[in-house]
Amino acid sequence: MTRRSCAIYTVGIICATLLVAGIGLMVSQVFRNFMHNRLKKEIVLVEGSRVFESWKKPPPPVYMEFFFFNVTNVNEFIAGAKPVVKEIGPYTYREYRYKDNVTMMDHNKMVSAYNTKSFVFLSERSVGDPAVDSITTVNIPAWAVMDKVKGSFWKASMVSIMMNSVGSGLFTTRTVDELLWGYEDPLLVRVAPSSPGTETIFGLMYKKNGSNDGEFIFHTGTENYMDYGRVETWKGQSQLTFWNSNQSNSINGSDGSAFHPLLDKNERIYIFTPDLCRSIYMEFEKDVEVKGIPAYRFTPPRSVLASKEENPANTGFCVTPQECLGTGLLKVSPCRKGAPVVASFPHFHLADAKYVSAIGGMSPQREHHQTFLDLNPTTGVIVRANKRAQINMLLNRVPGFPKTRPLNETVFPVMFLNESVVIDDASAARIHKLLLIVSLVSNFPLILVGLGAIMLVVFIILLIRARKQKASSEDNTSYTPVNDKEKDDPQNGTYIGLTPKIDAQT
Repeated sequence: MTRRSCAIYTVGIICATLLVAGIGLMVSQVFRNFMHNRLKKEIVLVEGSRVFESWKKPPPPVYMEFFFFNVTNVNEFIAGAKPVVKEIGPYTYREYRYKDNVTMMDHNKMVSAYNTKSFVFLSERSVGDPAVDSITTVNIPAWAVMDKVKGSFWKASMVSIMMNSVGSGLFTTRTVDELLWGYEDPLLVRVAPSSPGTETIFGLMYKKNGSNDGEFIFHTGTENYMDYGRVETWKGQSQLTFWNSNQSNSINGSDGSAFHPLLDKNERIYIFTPDLCRSIYMEFEKDVEVKGIPAYRFTPPRSVLASKEENPANTGFCVTPQECLGTGLLKVSPCRKGAPVVASFPHFHLADAKYVSAIGGMSPQREHHQTFLDLNPTTGVIVRANKRAQINMLLNRVPGFPKTRPLNETVFPVMFLNESVVIDDASAARIHKLLLIVSLVSNFPLILVGLGAIMLVVFIILLIRARKQKASSEDNTSYTPVNDKEKDDPQNGTYIGLTPKIDAQT
């Protein structure tokens, strides 16, 4: 066997080996399953894991923006006209968050922690000075007190007298700082002695700077990667007590800071949020890319806050059968000490059109008012997020308070917030590196198939060249008799000799 033949056979064997091995590994998905199992083991909430430190103290900067609705026609509205508001904001704060008192439990199957948050004002990202800028809005303490005593004519009459004596009206004008971080309300000061437990300070973010929402116990994901970051209990409870059905009171999903790896487009993402006193869910909307990192965008569908007629599963969120609001709204009074507070998306995004048309100045836009999560499907890491929610008050006629007689039931917007985060460059670089390793290892069989295909091309080329060379050598050989005598000798037959072919012209 010649050296050339050996080369051809060697290339053929290598080609066959690479193709068979590559295709076999692709079909069995050995390397892909190996990497997925590695991710499931490494992405757990355990000391020393790949994600534990960033879970305790997330490196990407979080910003909290507050937008207020300034009422421009208070007197006309009280007289029965349609209210008109003007959006003012943002007033932006850098939000610092970390997990405090982190304790491993049940042989690393669970971990307890407190979500502590603090806020620092950023003037360069804001429209004005919160200590100076004033907002005219609903007098939430007054409406909360009125709503609490509306069942008693005697109590309502006393509160009405108190309101007149301290000059507390249906609307109030306060600075942004006061509305957010608190002010002493004169009506609450008068009511407090006869109502134990009543706070005299009111603020939309009162006691939320440097504080936490209570103890969470999370699954670490060591037993099942699908449970990674899932809330087991909140404040010692595995079920809420605010609502009217077990399904509505269920604590589902994570707290919004961690999501399991290997996400699927067809799954629902559940998040428990203490601000809404309930769990919500999100569904896949589209593929996006953030700083070169591929991500799935999940958004809450209309059905999350749909009416009980539109989504019967939401019946349990009705405070009473008579207090069931329409699509896009959630009355959260059960966890707001009975105050008639209503949650929605900003500008009543995804809500019934009647709520938008009832307030002058509302302009819902998906781009600016949608809540979304952009999650890398391989790692479950948040690469971008916007949590947007609006606080409203349910205003109506209240028996015993003459000033409310001209009013019709109105869901009145007070403020909306936008809590946003985008992955920082250092974290993005680490994700890129991890995704590259996952891609290379998972696609190793494809690399083998590619190399096998290249060797197949080389093998075919070598075969073709070998055939051409054989045919050429045959064409360059002639057959001639040795001499005329032997040619004519009938006894000895014909003898031939091989001589090179000579050109006739020479």
